Amino acid sequence: MPPTRVGVIGAGVSGPVAAMLLKQKGYDPVVYERLDAISEAGLGLGIQYNGQAVLARIPGLVEHIDGFQLDEFHFYSVLPEDPGLLGISENRRRQRETHGLGSIAVLRPVLHKRLVEHAQKLGIHVKYGHKLKKLEQEEDSVTVTFANGVKETFSFVIGCDGLHSSTRSCLFGETPADYTGLASWGGVSPIPEFWRGKHALADLYGNGAHMIVIPVSDSLMLWLVFMREPEVKEGWKSIDPAAAEDFKKNSPFTEWPFGAGELVKNSLNIVRFGIYDRPELKTWSQGRVVLVGDAAHPTSPHLGQGANQSYEDVGLLIDLLEQHNPSAESPSTETLKTIFSELERVRLPRTADLVKRARAQGERRVVSGVEECIKRNDYCRETCKDPAKVRDRFGA
Repeated sequence: MPPTRVGVIGAGVSGPVAAMLLKQKGYDPVVYERLDAISEAGLGLGIQYNGQAVLARIPGLVEHIDGFQLDEFHFYSVLPEDPGLLGISENRRRQRETHGLGSIAVLRPVLHKRLVEHAQKLGIHVKYGHKLKKLEQEEDSVTVTFANGVKETFSFVIGCDGLHSSTRSCLFGETPADYTGLASWGGVSPIPEFWRGKHALADLYGNGAHMIVIPVSDSLMLWLVFMREPEVKEGWKSIDPAAAEDFKKNSPFTEWPFGAGELVKNSLNIVRFGIYDRPELKTWSQGRVVLVGDAAHPTSPHLGQGANQSYEDVGLLIDLLEQHNPSAESPSTETLKTIFSELERVRLPRTADLVKRARAQGERRVVSGVEECIKRNDYCRETCKDPAKVRDRFGA
């Protein structure tokens, strides 16, 4: 009897991982991606302990990703009235020493490539140029129609297709993403001398702006500046070269200390994008189709938990499949209902809380006026004295 076919929609940060874990359990997953090739958009992300714990279930994957180890989180104020180091958290080093897994950073296009490479190495088909158009459910199957006319039938389908999820739209209709009021400029730059040899990322706090800087290798560092702006499209693509050069030469961030100004002036590219999340869903599933990751609970990036929560979703989903369908045969709709309901029972409260906390952190970090900025700085100083508070506040 051939293995049970599972459709995985989206070849971003979670789709290939879901497929690899399904393959390990005896299923036959196929990954479909709407783009024609691996996306070059975006900058990078951090995979924290909770996300790595799921990736480590796939032999050789964490090593293949080859992310840059992050051991510390530094916090600086660039406010002229209150400048300097606010504190240092070593939570990431403690996690690595305790669990063997800490936090790593990697460029997003590199992560996409390495996830797909590892999936293909395991014999998983990844098909590009397939944008989901329609889902038709039968008693024991789902037929997927793509915009290119291709039709495929699966036992069940997992939607891993991100903020602009076609799977979500097919199940629940179009729901607009919510602009959080914050936009970001960012780029990837040669690592400044200030940060060379340090396995540390950092928050830098100014008046009306917040910057995060993250090393992704011994020679490169990504940076993001968050500030309040009129609504900006969520695109993650490099902006017009003339506008990029103007930002690198004339933005106030070129004068920021602690290596920040060098990052902006020497950036190899500049992207600009709005920060969005979506209203909370009451269910992530319908029949034989389920959403995970940003398709179910897109979040702003201020806790660094977007990809990590996707991996928590996927890890639990695979555990529930193994528990309720150990044979890996095509499960009944009733069995899938049990699995999806338990996934939602556990994951909905956690992800809803993290989405709210992430938005709140963005609000707290980007404040204006000297008095409010000093209050923020003092709060950061106090938080850094307590590892538990650092973990709660910064997703660390």
